[in-house]
Amino acid sequence: MTPFPTIDALTQALEAAGYFADRRLATAVFLALKLERPLLLEGEPGVGKTELAKALSLALQREMLRLQCYDGLEQREALYEWNYAAQLLHMRAAQALHEPSSTPGTGGPDHVGDVVAKMEREVYQARYLIRRPLLQALQTPAPGAVLLIDEVDRADEPFEAFLLEYLGEYQVSIPEIGTVRAGVIPVTILTSNRTRELNDAVKRRCLYHWLDYPERERELAIVRAQVPQASSALSAQVAAVVGKLRSQPFANAFQRAPGIAESVEWAKALVALDTLAIDPEVMADTAGILFKQREDVAALTRDMATELLKPEEAPA
Repeated sequence: MTPFPTIDALTQALEAAGYFADRRLATAVFLALKLERPLLLEGEPGVGKTELAKALSLALQREMLRLQCYDGLEQREALYEWNYAAQLLHMRAAQALHEPSSTPGTGGPDHVGDVVAKMEREVYQARYLIRRPLLQALQTPAPGAVLLIDEVDRADEPFEAFLLEYLGEYQVSIPEIGTVRAGVIPVTILTSNRTRELNDAVKRRCLYHWLDYPERERELAIVRAQVPQASSALSAQVAAVVGKLRSQPFANAFQRAPGIAESVEWAKALVALDTLAIDPEVMADTAGILFKQREDVAALTRDMATELLKPEEAPA
């Protein structure tokens, strides 16, 4: 159950943590907390998906756990693996203690079988588990954890299938131990840059929200909060220029538009350069902060910068 009585209370808590969510996003988060359902966030890189999980961790005062997905991610890296070295040492010590006696009538097959069975029970105990993010999230004591499963679209389809038990029932199965259920339901955020389509079974177990680039006023609030050293005029100029770069006709010139993180970094760089107002030369010189592709940096010419910096005409 959410500790926030209203959506507005959640929005304010996120703002206090440095995250400015619009009404639709705040509603999705509120419902995910209220219904105790995972929340799947899809959107372009740099729109604030990962930062939401961080801010939510602060707002809820819960520990944040992060599972960074990538191609070839295996179950043992996400859930658990056994500490084989410690298990081997335990087995050697137990074997030394239970060596068959030389006394006649002892050390028969039944005795050996009992010893082996006892050793197997001893080595498959919780103390020999190396817990990875999924298992940590299930076993985090109150108030619980915020689990970020980041860029789940980078993992492969078998890994998605493995996630279904956790997403649907907040539990996982460990063959040697059994089913581990959540003591406190973890707040679970999945993010996807949509490099591929996710399985419908994953989507059905989650609430869904498409996170788009922020409107200018929200981006301006983010820049002001993250870069308080920037003047109001400079912050407004940053938000206006980045907004234009994401819209037509300029967006067609670039492979990827700058995200919120680039807006903030650009504002910090401009402050470091003692910039009072952005001009075409400064914009061209700092293009490598806004864009991370060589072609995009080259596409931002001084002529384009001049066009971008033209003041907008007031509506008639």
